[in-house]
Amino acid sequence: MKNITVIGSGTMGNGIAHVFAQHNFKVNLVDISQDALDRAIATITKNLDRMVAKGSISEDVKEQTLKNLSTYTDLHAGAKEAELVVEAATENPEVKFKLFRDLDAICKPETILASNTSSISITKIAAQTKRANKVIGMHFMNPVPVMKLIEVIRGYSTDDATTKAIMELSVQLNKIPTEANDYPGFVANRILMPMINEAIISLQEGVAGVNEIDTVMKLGMAHPMGPLQLADFIGLDVCLFIMRVLYDGLGKDKYAPSPLLVNMVTAGHLGVKSGSGFYQYTAGSKELVVAPMFAK
Repeated sequence: MKNITVIGSGTMGNGIAHVFAQHNFKVNLVDISQDALDRAIATITKNLDRMVAKGSISEDVKEQTLKNLSTYTDLHAGAKEAELVVEAATENPEVKFKLFRDLDAICKPETILASNTSSISITKIAAQTKRANKVIGMHFMNPVPVMKLIEVIRGYSTDDATTKAIMELSVQLNKIPTEANDYPGFVANRILMPMINEAIISLQEGVAGVNEIDTVMKLGMAHPMGPLQLADFIGLDVCLFIMRVLYDGLGKDKYAPSPLLVNMVTAGHLGVKSGSGFYQYTAGSKELVVAPMFAK
């Protein structure tokens, strides 16, 4: 496989496109908005410049990476010749379902269709197509150019050949693939999100403050980022969505989302993306400031 299409040019999509292009794959990056595509290329260029400055890649590699990238606002034009499509659209089931129906009609029969979903059932996504054996989860971690893991999720009908191809391809990207089966949250979010949710419940119940909870997990458990800061980074709306997937799929009270999390999302406090979550974010500042509502 040398021709890759990435659907969605946001944080995950542009990172996935960057990694494939840097490893000399020809990449079509597709989005409905040309402005979004332009921002994605600017972000990739900035990240490549940072890598050149650090000495991790040469200027020649940077230039070749950018040459390997093409952008499209038309799904048919961008995906028709792909050998692999990686979908990185918004974490919305209906959006993904429609995309996979469209891709199934557009792409060659042998094309593998992968989703970067962090929680939506690969089996449900595959059911939208006539090639369920060639549909698979390819869950990259953020930031994609830095994080080594790819969680490879087999749907109910995903065949061995598709899984083997994606596992091998992940290694070509200098990543470490780990195989998981299609159950709510897969592995990463089945474990991570209840931990984040429990941290929010601990805050809600007054066990400790924002800074204290994050400090305990960073210094006591060697986490690089505390769970509340990580929730802000992921997006509290995304955390809530995944908790609801876990709760609906597994039917156990331990997966019920914290009322505080529900209230914060309802009020529009989504973390970094909205400027306020458990911490307050100011453009250009790296100082970590507890949000006023949680300050002592």
